[in-house]
Amino acid sequence: MAPARATGLQRARVSLLRAAAWVACRLPDPVISTIARVGGAAWYRATPDRARQARRNMGRVVGHLAATGTASPTVVAAAGDPAALEALVREAYRQAVRYYLDMVRVSAGARLLPTRFSLETPDLVDRALRSDRPVALVGLHFGALELPTLYLAQRGQKRITVPMETLGDPALQAWLVETRSRAGVHIVGLSEARREMAGALARGEIIGLVGDRDLSGGGVLVPLFGVPAPLPVGPALMAMEADIPIFVGAVRRIAGGRWVGHLIEVEVSRDGNRRARLMATMGDIARAFEVLIAEAPEQWWTMFFPIWEDLAVPGRGRRMPKGSRTGTAGETAA
Repeated sequence: MAPARATGLQRARVSLLRAAAWVACRLPDPVISTIARVGGAAWYRATPDRARQARRNMGRVVGHLAATGTASPTVVAAAGDPAALEALVREAYRQAVRYYLDMVRVSAGARLLPTRFSLETPDLVDRALRSDRPVALVGLHFGALELPTLYLAQRGQKRITVPMETLGDPALQAWLVETRSRAGVHIVGLSEARREMAGALARGEIIGLVGDRDLSGGGVLVPLFGVPAPLPVGPALMAMEADIPIFVGAVRRIAGGRWVGHLIEVEVSRDGNRRARLMATMGDIARAFEVLIAEAPEQWWTMFFPIWEDLAVPGRGRRMPKGSRTGTAGETAA
């Protein structure tokens, strides 16, 4: 089937987006921070259902972190004080705006990486990138999602292949593919993703997957912040089939317009049958997510969508996957 053609309105919107991206790349960081603060505040006021979903999810996350002794003072305060929790929800909006600004400022991010980006786990990153084996890199909707691929591109050691969902706007789709490809990422559509990623692994390259939202309904329930949540099985299955380790990573924003990256290695379980191995590996991935999110839960913008069935706000994103509730999808996948 030939790709859909963009309408005139869609092409015009992307032209405006290109112009906005050009301007945004040339704005100083204090101006970007002001835009994020003002835009986040307006977005918060305009979307009460979205804020309610974030409030419910954030409450669970900070409560779990406080109960397990892994919370920062800000998170501890949010776990016990509704006003502090609401402040964290408002900050989540600001961080979400900052993400979209980062996305359109890809070239600015590439220029600033050498002076503003640092690693908390440099030895592990070097080991992952220097290995002769292929690598499965799993990310989440957190912090500066575009920067890990920029960093990998600047290191220039391995190509990274990333699947991307087809959008309803062909012009926007083309612009995003162009922007991310310019950053050194090989973007593939979902229909050919499995074949392309298998080829990348066979060549000893990197595949990149985002694993904290089950959009297809084929995920399995995995404990996440103390309560089972549906997560996609793709990262664990690909690693199991290729017999390679998984590296779960994230880049978060810190003071002074800087970023810091953190990588966690997850070994594929070898105990039990295929389903047992899958579930054990999925559990380890979820625990790695918890470690990364604990550093800055307000930067996890999956908060704005249903994560747990009992906290889902009607009308917020897709319905909770049926297969995840019943376990049918997990049985089929395993």
